[in-house]
Amino acid sequence: MSQYPPNPNQGYYGGQQPGYPPQGSYPPPGGYNPQGGYPAAPPPGSYPPPNQGYQPAPPPYIANDPYSTGEHVPFSSNTTGYGGTGYGEDPEVKGFDFSDASIRRGFIRKVYAILSVQLGITLSFICWFLYHRPTREYVYSHIGLFYASLVIVFVAMIALACCGDLRRKAPANYIFLFIFTLAESFCLACSASTFKADAVAMAVGITAAVCLGLTLFAFQTKWDFTMMGGILFVAVIILLVFGIVAIFVRSKVFQLLYASFGALLFSIYLIYDTQLMMGGKHKYSISPEEYIFAAMNLYVDIINIFMYILAIIGQARD
Repeated sequence: MSQYPPNPNQGYYGGQQPGYPPQGSYPPPGGYNPQGGYPAAPPPGSYPPPNQGYQPAPPPYIANDPYSTGEHVPFSSNTTGYGGTGYGEDPEVKGFDFSDASIRRGFIRKVYAILSVQLGITLSFICWFLYHRPTREYVYSHIGLFYASLVIVFVAMIALACCGDLRRKAPANYIFLFIFTLAESFCLACSASTFKADAVAMAVGITAAVCLGLTLFAFQTKWDFTMMGGILFVAVIILLVFGIVAIFVRSKVFQLLYASFGALLFSIYLIYDTQLMMGGKHKYSISPEEYIFAAMNLYVDIINIFMYILAIIGQARD
């Protein structure tokens, strides 16, 4: 049996490289034989390759995988794939990059198209109740219709706000939004019909001017209102308590203060919801799939601004 480990002065394959056993002892082609020692080595020049050594196998290539080519891919919160989707709050939304200007413009156009239809339906109901006396008298004599529509408003709003799958899948999201709009328009028309037509027209004009100005301000301002969600929620709770107190306090000044505070609060909410829809440079944004939810938010803000402005005009005229 040949000596192993080899003599340091003994060459490999006839003394070419020191430190290797003589030919015929190592490496074994079929493993170690306990009786005969190491079998003969492979022919010279077959292993290891001269001047190269061991070469590992290349990694498998995966299509569309930048890491399989060895390229460095930096992390980015606005990219898809390995860099993330940019919408950590909504893992169901995939393939969208809201920093893309074309996607954002299409989303904004869709939201305002839906909002225009909602406001058109609401304005039609108001005009119908104001100028058609038999309808107005019928609704006044059947007050249960108002309370039924009020229940439908809250049920539809809660369903659209809390059920993400419902508001993202057509046509169920459009159906629920249409039901919500009809019920809200009926309630608003019942309330507006208690005022004179010129006061309602004045409130509509003021609301349109205010909402247009606030929307343009939200689009161009450098102030980020999307971080004020918690503050606005607390303000809504205060407004709710304020409204409960206003039911029992029959004071004109108190009613004016309540209506003014409500109009101011929902004006800020309109800026907040508009910037959520815009995305881009703002800290928080709505996913491009949430066009129904964004339209509903803007619609509720505008309706509340109109109601409080109409209340201010009514209190001013006594």
